Amino acid sequence: MANNIVIGLLGPTLDRGQSDERWKRWRPSVALSRHDDFLIDRFELLYQKEHQALADTVADDIRTVSPDTKLQLQPIKIDDPWDFQSVYTTLLDFARTYPFQVDDEDYFIHVTTGTQVQQICLFLLNEARYLPGRLIHGSPPESEHSGQPGEYRTIDLDLSKYDDIASRFQHEQAVSLSTLKNGIETGNAAFNRLIEQIERVAVRSSSPVLLMGPTGAGKSRLAERVYQQKRSDGLINGLFVEVNCTTLRSGLAMSTLFGHVKGAFTGAVGDRAGLLNAAQGGVLFLDEIGELGLDEQTMLLRALEENRYLPVGADAETVSDFQLISGTNRDLNADVRAGRFRSDLLARINLWTFYLPGLSERPEDIEPNIEFELEHIVGFLGHQVTFNKEAKTRFLQFALRPETRWPGNFRDLNAAITRMATLATGGRISVEAVDEEIDRLEGSWDAQSGGGLPADGDMDLLERLLGDKRAATIDLFDRAQLATVIRVCRDARTLSDAGRKLFAISRQYKTSSNDADRLRKYLARFNLSWQVVTTAGD
Repeated sequence: MANNIVIGLLGPTLDRGQSDERWKRWRPSVALSRHDDFLIDRFELLYQKEHQALADTVADDIRTVSPDTKLQLQPIKIDDPWDFQSVYTTLLDFARTYPFQVDDEDYFIHVTTGTQVQQICLFLLNEARYLPGRLIHGSPPESEHSGQPGEYRTIDLDLSKYDDIASRFQHEQAVSLSTLKNGIETGNAAFNRLIEQIERVAVRSSSPVLLMGPTGAGKSRLAERVYQQKRSDGLINGLFVEVNCTTLRSGLAMSTLFGHVKGAFTGAVGDRAGLLNAAQGGVLFLDEIGELGLDEQTMLLRALEENRYLPVGADAETVSDFQLISGTNRDLNADVRAGRFRSDLLARINLWTFYLPGLSERPEDIEPNIEFELEHIVGFLGHQVTFNKEAKTRFLQFALRPETRWPGNFRDLNAAITRMATLATGGRISVEAVDEEIDRLEGSWDAQSGGGLPADGDMDLLERLLGDKRAATIDLFDRAQLATVIRVCRDARTLSDAGRKLFAISRQYKTSSNDADRLRKYLARFNLSWQVVTTAGD
């Protein structure tokens, strides 16, 4: 079996780190040596002499994580790492003098580190076979400070075997698709095709995108991942601004979206820029866009067509250039026929329309999503949680049966996993925990459909603040709790006063407390604020 030989450049930026904190960062040269399925017999690390200390550190770290790897430091001299002639000449000289043994060794040219000019030169030398073998490229994990090695891909530039263009961009496309799928390997062929289409649109178009699908299908998460992909590709440089239109109260919706000037209306004590302004150069995600009023729809249409609009009470127009992504679970065509939605706005926002299937349409993805949530939950629990074999079988049987409704789709599924993982004893989810969660889910769904306990006035209160669709996704327990909190807030003079009333018992056992901040964070879980709760009409 041939030995694996890696030839790569030291990355003065990506490979840096001297303290123990460096082990939490993703460093490409060290990370490449940590993959159990890719054993490196010899690592030829090229470096500039002014980076000797860093080269020694990286060499020692590679020996630590991979003791069987022979590390050879190769000093080179490049006058300017951004000068093509200087870089190419130096690397060509190295290639011509290196004792390649292609019959006994497999060579991998590491192109993750170095300047872009250096990476291009490595690519050209590999394509011309001066550096024989395959290119290898590493990519960081979802969290670059997780301490994980990330992923790697190899690319063979033997053009007799592979299409040139496909080979050059294979890895980048795979990373993009993985980003859009949240790193979850889906088994649903239709959903994979959908994600591939969205990836192409995200790269090639800045026109509005409409995401359709039931509540909890993942519209908001996908919108944010589209933004992340466009941002990483350098296609946009602004912020991702998200607003759920069901939370916009009729009296404040115009101001929230488009801003206002001081004195525009009672209570306008200062200027407000508005969310369209905040999205300048970035992405504005309007979830449940069908809940917008007709006046707001008119203003939005002009903003999309002309990239300008008039804030409330202003004499001068504001310019904002952003990409709009909209989400809805409504039939907007039916709303157009009923006069609730402008036909010209619909025509403007549905150039690219994608339907996200619900959980029942993607049964293949239930188990991968369970595994993803269990991996993700380690971040805030601080330890790993798994199912025992019987418990996992029991939950999958429940999750996959046709009569299981999942009205909140993946949101319901992910919430269920979070609850079971949080309550798990010794990091193991038991059959008993699964049965309790199943009873809880079915009870909550029965209550939502009118088959459970009466909600009294709680549901009406929450629907006025959150919209009927969002309120329906809140569990019965949380619904009752939130309604109580809202009523206390409305009877209180200030946020602090409400906090003192709500936390009067627990605060006695604390040496210090910030009841206002605690209440503010609780309301934020439901995208609510003190102002919205206390000023929205009953």
